[in-house]
Amino acid sequence: MRAWVCHQLTDDRAGLRLERDWPEPPPPGPGELRIRITACALNYPDLLMLSGGYQYRPNLPFIPGMEACGVIDEVGEGLMGDLLGERVIVGARSGCLAEYITLPAAAIRSVPHGLHDVEAAAHHVGALTAYVGLVHRGRLAAGDRVLVLGAGGGMGLAAVGIARMLGAEVTAAAASEAKLDAAKAAGAQHGILLDRSAPDLDGCRDRFNVVFDPIAGTLFEPAMRTLAWNGRYLLIGLVGGTPTLALNRALLKGVEVIGVRAGEQGRRDPQSALDAVHAIDAFAERGLKPHVGLNLPMPAAADAFAAMAAGHLVGKAVIRCSE
Repeated sequence: MRAWVCHQLTDDRAGLRLERDWPEPPPPGPGELRIRITACALNYPDLLMLSGGYQYRPNLPFIPGMEACGVIDEVGEGLMGDLLGERVIVGARSGCLAEYITLPAAAIRSVPHGLHDVEAAAHHVGALTAYVGLVHRGRLAAGDRVLVLGAGGGMGLAAVGIARMLGAEVTAAAASEAKLDAAKAAGAQHGILLDRSAPDLDGCRDRFNVVFDPIAGTLFEPAMRTLAWNGRYLLIGLVGGTPTLALNRALLKGVEVIGVRAGEQGRRDPQSALDAVHAIDAFAERGLKPHVGLNLPMPAAADAFAAMAAGHLVGKAVIRCSE
């Protein structure tokens, strides 16, 4: 089968190659299925894994890809044959950037009504993290004022859409007009164009109840100042670097800095993960859709990784795997 395989960890992704005759995954065992992947969405952790910069480090060689859409084409012992041919969303820690994957039945679910394969492939990771962050960790309530940083990325756009569906007032902050346009299309009422090297949020001091931050770095301190009394700072990722927290700011304003790891929370509390998945799939059926900024054939996946690394991508990159 065709698969993109990381053979060596490097900062320039030189260890990632398209293999055109990679061994197919093993037949499904009891409780497992084999999926013919139609589309795989890329996420920032996929990029980090190629250099060893993510907390999860699969053994080399490995196939990247955490989420996908596909069709069940083989079932293992204990599963019904009528599952064959069903369109499903796939969630995995890696392995989706290939034509086939074998995994436990618990790792798949039916595609929500209204999503085509490319959208379904990009639905899970961003929306799940946004929901867990805003609802489970951030206790978002209707009427809350929310600042979404990195609002032009896949996760930021998911946060914008979910916060609006929950009745919040959303301000999107992003580094380009194109990203702000995407955020406004996703439902943001206000937009702030930011220069990450010298971010200026002085006009928003003490304004927000919740900050959703997948970037951190130089944005962290100015964004902390935007929190109102008892605000919640949701730290999703450290794309921009690891900042220093001035504890006096948290003390004086009664704010919380809350780490959000949706995958780890689901492993520690499986029921909360099921609740979150049901919620985001219900949002999808009400119209929540990922913004797909790149939709590329499988041989062009390296271009998608390059766009992610350069910070130019608006929304998600999706690779079509079955052409």
